[in-house]
Amino acid sequence: MVRLDEHKHETENKPIENAPLPARVYIPLSQHIGKPCNPLVKIGDTVSVGQKIAGLEAQLHAPIHASISGKISSIQGWPHPVLGKCKAIVIDAEGENQCQVINLKPQSEIEKLTPEQIRNIIFEAGIVGMGGAGFPTYVKLTPQKPVDTLIINGAECEPYLTADYRLMVEKTDEIILGIILIARCLGAKKVYIGIEDNKPLAIEAFKDKTSGLGFEVKVLKSFYPQGGEKQLIKNFLRKEVPSGKLPFEVGVVVQNVGTVFAIYEAAYLNKPLYERVVTVIGSCISNPKNLLVRIGTPIKNLIEFCGPLKEEPAKIITGGPMMGIAQYTDIAPVIKSSTGIILMNKKEANEVEEQCCIRCGACVRECPAGLMPCLLNLVSEKGRWQEAKDYGVSDCIECGLCNYVCPANRRIVQTIKRAKLEAK
Repeated sequence: MVRLDEHKHETENKPIENAPLPARVYIPLSQHIGKPCNPLVKIGDTVSVGQKIAGLEAQLHAPIHASISGKISSIQGWPHPVLGKCKAIVIDAEGENQCQVINLKPQSEIEKLTPEQIRNIIFEAGIVGMGGAGFPTYVKLTPQKPVDTLIINGAECEPYLTADYRLMVEKTDEIILGIILIARCLGAKKVYIGIEDNKPLAIEAFKDKTSGLGFEVKVLKSFYPQGGEKQLIKNFLRKEVPSGKLPFEVGVVVQNVGTVFAIYEAAYLNKPLYERVVTVIGSCISNPKNLLVRIGTPIKNLIEFCGPLKEEPAKIITGGPMMGIAQYTDIAPVIKSSTGIILMNKKEANEVEEQCCIRCGACVRECPAGLMPCLLNLVSEKGRWQEAKDYGVSDCIECGLCNYVCPANRRIVQTIKRAKLEAK
């Protein structure tokens, strides 16, 4: 693990604001791991906030909902922040009422929910892993083996990002109610909440409000990548998740705090996942903010809202600087797994020339998954996908540490990402 410059001071004490409602949203049909959804609406249809507009018969998917009320103007290819391009449902806003009617369910009704009913609520709400992975949450909460431990991931170890921190500070009670639901759904007896030591207000809030619930708040040292699932399990339980296996194999499920909050909203407010908190930050931004954003909002809108720009950005990244993806256009939309938008200037985004690997072993020493990234890089460049598979490429968490520490500026993680796709 490595201690990185955090760059969180600009937004860590800024409360979450509502982003302006967009006049038009572009809602991608692919916002989860698995096949893209199919549209359940057609051009010309009128939809309302929270209405299901796309789904799939396959098990591994998450339904998609309208984030604004209005008319379907088109279903077309559109830039995607992760995939490059994807079909999207385009909605033009109509009318002034752009909020879903929400009624808080009584606690007595929530307590009657069975694990199967909880999973169904989560599925119908279209919830996915909101830390960036995008894995359908109801699948994660349907483990194939008994689970006795639930770990709540409040690490948010990527530099710049503070969306999860602000959620933990401002929505502590709601997150705790979500944790209780997940623990009941899994039958988990032990609950740990992991928060890095650079988030003092969140640590204080959770220690105070979980007193008597049997939850254990664990304060983690601020290192990267502290928030990886397997890293958290190893730190908390001294258990190793076997190569190629998932955490439930060792009786554990890990959930991000943003996902937990979405589960609370689905169960208590009957609210699908159509908006999320995003950190907009970077050296080019004059007014960095944590924003509650409707899914499908072009990132251009958020940049303008946080402007004026100090200078034209040389690079726009969605997600964190280590695991995020550089965008080729600012009209790509926010999706369910978008955690941040970072605008870097020319100096920060300066691309250095890639050199030959010097076999120094720095990437091997720092790899949190215990891999040999330099070797994976070499076999991937040669297109030897089976060898990449044999060397454990599927265990890579794509944290980017190999790139960060490489003195030869090798694009290691990029070649590994390709190998993971080709080696399936």
